[in-house]
Amino acid sequence: MRQTLVIMVKAPVAGRAKTRLARDIGTVEALRFYRAATAALLRRVARDRRWTTILAVEPARAVGAHFWPGTIPRRPQSRGDLGARMRDQFARTPRQRVVLVGSDIPGVSAPLVAKAFAALHRHDAVFGPAEDGGYWLIGLRAGYRPAAAFRGVRWSGPCALADSRASLVGSRIAEIDLLFDVDEAADWRRWLSLPVVAETR
Repeated sequence: MRQTLVIMVKAPVAGRAKTRLARDIGTVEALRFYRAATAALLRRVARDRRWTTILAVEPARAVGAHFWPGTIPRRPQSRGDLGARMRDQFARTPRQRVVLVGSDIPGVSAPLVAKAFAALHRHDAVFGPAEDGGYWLIGLRAGYRPAAAFRGVRWSGPCALADSRASLVGSRIAEIDLLFDVDEAADWRRWLSLPVVAETR
């Protein structure tokens, strides 16, 4: 069965990406982080032949921009809150296992993506939880696209994972590794301390 990895990306421009982080460390450094993190993620996972990688681009008009490698297929994100945009991405490939990840999580790797796909052999959904109560990965098995998924979720807060799980009531849900994301200055400093980052600065 085919598997699709969807990476949710934003155009790396001021006022569009990492606005919360920019309030803490400034627009220039926030965009520098986002570009570096996205580029590193694509190097780690986009060429893996175990799945097809697609970039879900926001805003839609940036689909043809040169921010990302031209070899990776792209499609626009829909309108609405994050839940609506994720439902739309899953609906586009209803008969495949689909995993969605964000583009700003330093710890995402090909082995973790593979672990998520493997979980969908026996579960309806899989989450990759984040330390702040959100999540960095969500996956749904082929043919499983519940209409209530991700509705009523309190995004960008400590309840995002719990609310999302609740929206999939009755589902068989797996969780994989806990990771941290970079939304505030403390997270950014933690990212800077990673060996792979320190070596490139």
